[in-house]
Amino acid sequence: MVDADVQAADTEWVADAAVARTANAALAILTADCLPVLFASDDGAAIGAAHAGWRGLSGGVVEATVARLGVSADRVMAWLGPAIGARSYEVGEDVRSAFVEVDPVAAEAFVPTRPRHWSCDLSALARRRLAHCGVSRVYGGGFDTLADPRFYSYRRDRDTGRFATLIWRAKT
Repeated sequence: MVDADVQAADTEWVADAAVARTANAALAILTADCLPVLFASDDGAAIGAAHAGWRGLSGGVVEATVARLGVSADRVMAWLGPAIGARSYEVGEDVRSAFVEVDPVAAEAFVPTRPRHWSCDLSALARRRLAHCGVSRVYGGGFDTLADPRFYSYRRDRDTGRFATLIWRAKT
């Protein structure tokens, strides 16, 4: 997690999430098939961006970002960007267990495909995590990077690349 307000402006950061509360701040998340999640407080005073693949989601990147925004969760809005869709994303027992062992209801985001394999809905898992930490206004989701040629997908293209999801806080 990077707090953009206390890091040097000329520093290249490597983190799964960042927050900012200063004017004229911009945050970007680079993804291929993982889920970008953007955050903003009601008044626009705090913004955040998180890279939420299955490891990040199961590790609490969404909850950590909400906590670092510095406002109560009921004042936070979240937007889910394009990511690999449930119909395109098959995972094994390790991924399913990472969620279901902590939250049995998370099993709803997994549909069996073959023995010990499931389709995984990253957006549903993110929505569940956001709701659990008190964020009820969640928008976006529903675009499948693998199935939709408008988006880059490492799994489809088998080529190095990313696309950027940005959020910025304008001078007020």
